Amino acid sequence: MSSSMSRNFGKALLSLAIPLVLVVVALVAPANAQQSVRLEYRTSAPGATTAQAEPWLRLFNTGTTAIPLNQVKIRYYLTGAETYRFACSWAVVSCSTVTGQFVRQTGADQYLEVGFSSGSLAPGANTGDMQLRFYRADWQTFTQSDDYSYGPNTAYTTWDKVTVYVNGQLAWGKPTGTEPTPTVTPTVTPTGSAGVLFDDFTYSGSSDPLLAQRGWTVRSSSGGPGVPGATWSPAGVSFPGGLLTLDSSTNGTASGTVQTELSTANRKFFEGTYAARVRFSDAPAGGPDGEHVVQTFFTITPLRFNLDPDYGELDFEYLPNGGWGEPSNILYATSWETYQGDPWQAVNTHTEERTSFAGWHDLVIQVSGGRIKYYVDGRLFADHGDIYYPETPMWIMFNQWFIDLQSVTGTRTYRQQVDWLYHSKNEVVSPADVQSRVASLRASGTAFRDTVPNP
Repeated sequence: MSSSMSRNFGKALLSLAIPLVLVVVALVAPANAQQSVRLEYRTSAPGATTAQAEPWLRLFNTGTTAIPLNQVKIRYYLTGAETYRFACSWAVVSCSTVTGQFVRQTGADQYLEVGFSSGSLAPGANTGDMQLRFYRADWQTFTQSDDYSYGPNTAYTTWDKVTVYVNGQLAWGKPTGTEPTPTVTPTVTPTGSAGVLFDDFTYSGSSDPLLAQRGWTVRSSSGGPGVPGATWSPAGVSFPGGLLTLDSSTNGTASGTVQTELSTANRKFFEGTYAARVRFSDAPAGGPDGEHVVQTFFTITPLRFNLDPDYGELDFEYLPNGGWGEPSNILYATSWETYQGDPWQAVNTHTEERTSFAGWHDLVIQVSGGRIKYYVDGRLFADHGDIYYPETPMWIMFNQWFIDLQSVTGTRTYRQQVDWLYHSKNEVVSPADVQSRVASLRASGTAFRDTVPNP
């Protein structure tokens, strides 16, 4: 949380009078004649059972106008509730633009929804080969012959058991089962294809020139959040043993209060997976306890003006001693639509647990398909979306700051630590897979990697 504010949940939603949006299952109508499409299908794995299904697809534009591919969704229908993984082996349009996610239907069925992050399909043109595949997460063989969209044909055939939606409207094929509202934006890309950020925090200190070279800013500027008049000091940021360490302290006065923050310098992070291993602490590293301190891992967009609709913020915030009216330790996951500072109005939604989270925790935030999912140690902690879904690229930040000051004698110092940070752009990565990838990067001796494109 990086806005200068206190929590005042609830009052803003009524005052802004945001209309209730009713989600219904609509009757799908064919796309207009100017955006007509046809789909061909074949498989390179025709067996009734397989370790890996391999649907190959070609999409044709049979209309009279170009179709932006980011408006196109292709659905391949499966029987069964197993957990699958999607991959693109090769594609004329480039696998880096091809996305895939599995969507549950009513009952035990689901479909693979294939989309595109970019490109355009001209009238009379086709995508060429899209050599796709999917497999069970546990790599067990499975029966594909009972899948609605499956066919054993190894040569391309016009196929209406795979559907195509253009801008949310059915443009080709015969769907089966329930049809949730189609997603509009790409959600999942093949592993690492759009960019990865990993940092093991191997630095000599807050003045290490590598920090700036690798896109980090250690905050020294004044301002919120936290105690007015407090200092944001790089002296409180260190990296002992490869751990990002934030030491924030106060002697009970604003001039004697030091807060700490590390932030990415570039706002280039939007959809995808964010993960960090964070150590929260209940007791101060030195001095008497009792301050209302906030320990965080979050993403944020700057607020350009009051109630800026493009503002976004996704927070993990731990309050070891309570605050904002809470009497004791509490962990928040909060997703923000917007806010204004004066008079205070907050448009957010939050999930919380009132218990101690002292110690190391693996925190994961998945941002995809209109939903924000927060995980703590592999457990789904919160699931938000709707108006709270971010609209613009964000920074990644860690900070530790004080909500207010108590009457104290002596100085109290609170410590938050971070072992590593991992982000995969445009890809939903499970908490278990995050662990596996981080372990692999460390095993290979990789201390830092950043392939996320700058805006």
